[in-house]
Amino acid sequence: MNLQHLKYFDVLAREQHYTRSSKLLNVTQPSLSNAIASLEDELGITLFEKKGRNVVLTKPGKIFQDYVTRTLGTLDDGIETITKISKGSGFISFAFLPVLGTTFVPKLVRDFHNAHQDQEILFDFHTSSGVSKEIVDGIKNMHYDIGIASYLPDEPSIEFLPIASQELVVIAPLDHPLAQFDAIYLEQTQPYEQIGFSKSSGLRNVIDEVFQKNNCSYNIVYEVTVDQVIAGLVSQGFGIAVVPNMYILKHLPLKTIHLKNVMLDRSFYLVTNKDAYLTPAVINFKEFVVAHSDSKEIVY
Repeated sequence: MNLQHLKYFDVLAREQHYTRSSKLLNVTQPSLSNAIASLEDELGITLFEKKGRNVVLTKPGKIFQDYVTRTLGTLDDGIETITKISKGSGFISFAFLPVLGTTFVPKLVRDFHNAHQDQEILFDFHTSSGVSKEIVDGIKNMHYDIGIASYLPDEPSIEFLPIASQELVVIAPLDHPLAQFDAIYLEQTQPYEQIGFSKSSGLRNVIDEVFQKNNCSYNIVYEVTVDQVIAGLVSQGFGIAVVPNMYILKHLPLKTIHLKNVMLDRSFYLVTNKDAYLTPAVINFKEFVVAHSDSKEIVY
């Protein structure tokens, strides 16, 4: 069925006059008549009947008009939406680590909105997994448009752009022997049981590298995926841990201890799929984040 014929039908149904309709459509009257006749032949039913100098819809024509009006309205809405998307409006599916959800991401998104007030941009936030691998997998599977996560090796289809850092610190229960210090060397943690990140966490490789570079080992008695959970366990005396210095540490009964000899921080990366089409809105957001971020900036 010819879409143009449906538009001709819609105009004629409203105007009920071939001459006026043909002028509005900028076509000849015979062309309009042929289009309506073709449509009636295809449907196998009469849509219009003459009434004096005008034409009116038959009963089946009135039924068909309702469907045509809705169909053309839906099409116009779709064209309007896609046009807006092409100009930078639309949805952005954004996944990030929960630790960034207190201040960093909210400020980033607010600043982006302020810089693009002429565009309609809605974010779909995803923080449920809290694991870098799941965020990266979601980017690869195109469930998310963009994300912030730890770096993961062996991901050739993923672009990782460094945008921020977190200081690595030791946390200990308040009654722990290390709690008397404000700063220590990493080797001072070796005698004590530790809570480590699970192997599925992007931080596990980071912490392992820290210990290896300092020729230290650590005795992991519990493995946990989420850093906030590790902090909770430490506060209840399950062991010590090396974690990023995050906002929640200020509100738990534990001691945060700086490391004297550790130069490596935990880095956050902006994550996108190299092979996926990115809408103008996503591209604008990506460029905004890169332009307004500093990989050396310490966030909490």
